Amino acid sequence: MDPSRNEIYRIAADAILLLHTCIVAFVVVGLLLIITGKVLEWRWVRNPWFRALHLAAICIVIVQSWFGLICPLTTIEMQLRLKAGDVVYSSSFISHWLGRILYYQLPQWVFTAGYMIFGAVVIASWFWIRPRRFQKKK
Repeated sequence: MDPSRNEIYRIAADAILLLHTCIVAFVVVGLLLIITGKVLEWRWVRNPWFRALHLAAICIVIVQSWFGLICPLTTIEMQLRLKAGDVVYSSSFISHWLGRILYYQLPQWVFTAGYMIFGAVVIASWFWIRPRRFQKKK
């Protein structure tokens, strides 16, 4: 296969991994910011769109975990790496380090329990730190 084509697949896989990492950061850091925002009285943490997207993101992770589904972003990334001729995360700095953050080996039940506990905290934050109501367009 053409080396430049391999590099395009490798870059695309890295971009998917970066997107995946940003979504994980949104869920994890988002909860920390919501709680911090409650303490520091930041109004933006009560934004209903932010809160709904945050809740939806963790709910998707929980449902995938319950059904034993692999995240579609992981599947796409792995397919791109395969097309690039990569076997392991050895192609770039981004894939090596972000891969270590996102992908680790534990029994599936540990992930499911962790996602459910995290999701419960997100749901509790919805009631503890109430988002504003959605505004109707006039």
